Amino acid sequence: MRNSLVLTLGIAVLFGCEQSVETPKTDPLEPSASPPPQTQAAPPSRYSEEDKLIGLPPVPIPENNPQTPAKIALGDKLFHDKRFSIDGTVSCANCHDDGKAFTDNLPVSVGHSGKTGTRNAPTVLNAAFYHSQFWDGREPDLESQAKQPFINPVEHGLPNHDPILDIVRSDPDYQQSFQEVFEVTGDALTIDHVVQAIASFERTLVTGNSPFDRFYFKGETDAMTDAQIRGFNLFIGQGRCVSCHVIEQDNATFTDSRFHNIGIGIDSIESDIPTLTQAFLEAKNQDKDVDIMVLTDPKSSELGRFAVTDELNKIGAFKTPTLRNVELTAPYMHDGSLKTLREVIVHYNNGGVAEASARVNDFLSGGIRPLNLTGTQIDDLVEFMKALTSPKKPAETESAQAVN
Repeated sequence: MRNSLVLTLGIAVLFGCEQSVETPKTDPLEPSASPPPQTQAAPPSRYSEEDKLIGLPPVPIPENNPQTPAKIALGDKLFHDKRFSIDGTVSCANCHDDGKAFTDNLPVSVGHSGKTGTRNAPTVLNAAFYHSQFWDGREPDLESQAKQPFINPVEHGLPNHDPILDIVRSDPDYQQSFQEVFEVTGDALTIDHVVQAIASFERTLVTGNSPFDRFYFKGETDAMTDAQIRGFNLFIGQGRCVSCHVIEQDNATFTDSRFHNIGIGIDSIESDIPTLTQAFLEAKNQDKDVDIMVLTDPKSSELGRFAVTDELNKIGAFKTPTLRNVELTAPYMHDGSLKTLREVIVHYNNGGVAEASARVNDFLSGGIRPLNLTGTQIDDLVEFMKALTSPKKPAETESAQAVN
């Protein structure tokens, strides 16, 4: 059965979206876009049996922050240090738990003193491949992203980065580690060194080698079930998922690193958009912190990418998350409002609304429309999503450490 079905699989380039942070003029979801073609076979494998990162591209490493084992170990320690919060209870790992696929499985994250924000914690797994960080892309890389939660009032709650520097400059273990890794001590040790180490650790949290990867890139036709194979054909065909959750010819990050309004959360602010956008722009002009505004005010949070670019066509648009390990990272969407993968697919099947008869929002990305999937087809798509789960322990990225 599987051997015959494999002949229907599509070349993974398909009509993949351009890999840029900002959307090009042509939206890949516009109705005029052609559906992804299907071809006769998956591309030939170029991976060995021992390759633990099958299905992933090389990990991008900044020239100014090369990987070293000592830096990665330091970043791991910093990532888990709860002293870097106002009450000594919150580390990066609180919201990005090693045991929960580096998320927290909560609708929105909980910070110090039980404070809650407005956004769902995305997994750090494979975040190294994103072209920007946070749901609205307000930071360009892992280094700059790592600075923000420490000084957000609903996350770590610190007034500034000085308390962190006081700790790392005075703690003997940290003193030794920063001297070894960066050759800095005392006042020469800055928050940039801290976040460079954290980002280096995060770049090791990459996971491929899922059943899909073994099936598609290695040609192991029994790696996926019949239902998962049917789901894959829907993923690249009638479901049109691949328009944004991109598969390339020799790797699959399952994201276009772009921003789309898919009809989640926008209903709560649609009647307020004229006054809300004006007030938000005025606050930005007064140098109010976007990071703080979107995580403390629920309505501002729903502005999405607009909060960063000031572009009206980005209202309610959020970054396409990777689908790797998505089975493990419920609940879903930027606000954690959908509890199950089935709810997510039903939302798309309805054309970007919870109920098929509901009105779509005025800012819905072009091309999102009812998919006309049957219940059985939805079940098959859910099963395919489960085929994107990697082995529990993230593989070490030898490729990342090699760029040294």
